[in-house]
Amino acid sequence: MVRGLSEAQWTQAADADAIADKLASAVEQNLREAIGDLGRASLVVSGGSTPLPFFKALSQADLDWSSVDVTLADERWVPESHEDSNASFVKEHFLVGPAAAARFFPLYRDNTPAYALADIEQVLGAMCQPFSVVILGMGGDGHTASLFPQTPGLDAALSLDCSAMLAILKPASVPQTRITLTRAALLKSRYRYVHITGQAKRDVLEAALAPDVKKPLPIASFFEKHLPPVSVYWAP
Repeated sequence: MVRGLSEAQWTQAADADAIADKLASAVEQNLREAIGDLGRASLVVSGGSTPLPFFKALSQADLDWSSVDVTLADERWVPESHEDSNASFVKEHFLVGPAAAARFFPLYRDNTPAYALADIEQVLGAMCQPFSVVILGMGGDGHTASLFPQTPGLDAALSLDCSAMLAILKPASVPQTRITLTRAALLKSRYRYVHITGQAKRDVLEAALAPDVKKPLPIASFFEKHLPPVSVYWAP
């Protein structure tokens, strides 16, 4: 059973820039706390257009960025030279200024996904664990990371018993093969956020978390009552 939105921690602001600033302030505090406690911090971010103002705000934070590990919640299986690469987007808009000193762990390799998976998991194992902060987005179809509805392999990637950190999925609704952190891996984190904007996405999230939903959307699996809470940052 999922946790209703009234039970989740909600933060909202007047517009996308304002909510980005609020989220950046919270994440900065989380990262500073982790560095103070453990000597390092780790941050999992998402691609897409929504995080852009958040990236710009957080990249200027007065942190010891050399002590921060950064990776992606998911990636299209394309090289960084491709216009759809999340890694390229993050490097251009987030890992700049003070944040350029962070250590980045990309998910793509110049190989087939099946052969690359073990190497990527091994490299990610060098990150500060559990993750200090995970920031998820959500698509209009209720997917988060690359956990798309009605995709072969989705149930395994959402299973809390899944020992794998990563999954390769081929959603029918998008052109590229995807690599994604599994739900179990994303939940192994100190702080978890969902960052969305627009009334349409709020409506999707509210509908996904309704108690009478017959076919739960992937995003709803992160709000199950037995799991640690997720904080939602939203602006119209």
